[in-house]
Amino acid sequence: MRETANQFINTGWDVTVVTIAQESWELDSGIDLTLLEQVDPRVKVVELPLSREDLETDIRLFDEERALNPAKWVTELRKRQAKTFPEASFGEWREVLEQAALDIHREHPADLLLASCVPYVNLAAAWRLWEEARVPYAVDFRDGWSIDVIDGTEAFSKDSELGRWEQKILDNAVSLWVVNDPIAEHYRARYPDFADRVRVVRNGYDADSSPGHAHKPDLAAGLTFGYLGTVNFTATHLETVLDAWRAAREREPLLANARFEVRGHIGNGAGRGATRHAEILKEAEADGVRFGGPASKAEVAEIYARWDAMVLILIGGRFVTSGKVYEYMATGLPIVSAHVVEHDASNVLRGHPLWTGAVGLDVEAMTEAFVRAAHLAIDTSDEAHAEAMAHADQYTRESLMTVAVRELVDRLAADKPERVSVEGASALPEKSIVTGGPAS
Repeated sequence: MRETANQFINTGWDVTVVTIAQESWELDSGIDLTLLEQVDPRVKVVELPLSREDLETDIRLFDEERALNPAKWVTELRKRQAKTFPEASFGEWREVLEQAALDIHREHPADLLLASCVPYVNLAAAWRLWEEARVPYAVDFRDGWSIDVIDGTEAFSKDSELGRWEQKILDNAVSLWVVNDPIAEHYRARYPDFADRVRVVRNGYDADSSPGHAHKPDLAAGLTFGYLGTVNFTATHLETVLDAWRAAREREPLLANARFEVRGHIGNGAGRGATRHAEILKEAEADGVRFGGPASKAEVAEIYARWDAMVLILIGGRFVTSGKVYEYMATGLPIVSAHVVEHDASNVLRGHPLWTGAVGLDVEAMTEAFVRAAHLAIDTSDEAHAEAMAHADQYTRESLMTVAVRELVDRLAADKPERVSVEGASALPEKSIVTGGPAS
């Protein structure tokens, strides 16, 4: 979303981002303030006084009902939220989001609203602005709404309340962005009349996240494998990876003194860092496993530069890609896949010369992958490293979003040629784009 806003600025547009207060993001999964440094200063940011009631941890603010029966309180909260918009946790944000979009449009008329989901209640603001002022809108689902990308099944039927909302929104949208081809195929099949407006816009990676140079391991100090990303997989999944790691260290002399560093957020809300995953990582310290906590964007390239191989632990299957796979490829380091074989990340990695392949969640096969990665780490030539970097180059976020934004502006111009031109900033009418989602 940061790169989307920046690329609209580069195309000559005025951009207003509608988001929630930083304090509200901190209650959830936390925020990385270094990302804000990369937002173009011409982007206007409007923070709304919205937050999730269920994430409040100050018990002095609890009413009696919540204090005495917290489970019942949450159940009633979910019911109340769904009455406004059919989305748990966020439904009651609808009115504030709608009013914000209307107010911004009245002050500075908008030519396009891009609704970035989640939460999906952002779609209500797009619809309200369309109904009242006929402001065109596009939708950025990333993952899909009506597809459960983890299980690969339909999330809701077309005749449900959610289904009616999705149908209504897409019937009038300028374009729909999704993150990979399997999700795009789902939407093209579900809404054949809308198929030509579905666009795959992959996540990609920021070029400044890559260490860039060829890497030479320090065998005396021991190889270091690393995982950087949200710990959102199951405890069983993590145990499988660590069992394979332990077996590889016992089997392969190159790994006898190796380390496995895990960086990222564990859990969210009040449960952040206090999960079974944290206990498992602590128990594995004897096997050279270290948990280093979250990392800011500014630290990423430096962290990758210290590692000798990457461990890509992902949930889901063919409908999931993950943003991290692109960044991992751009390190030019060997990559061990710790996910199911039929995963969209496998499609992206295919052709990467330092990938050990998709072996599924089998301990023995993953053990061999760790061993192979260790040998790749010490045997990789500068030429192989350059080939790995070249494979990743096609996925830089700036290049992907430049094309996506240009295509969206072109499509909007085709729909309303009298309102939008892409010949140059001097030819553009005054305009603004309102995007839902975090400013960072």
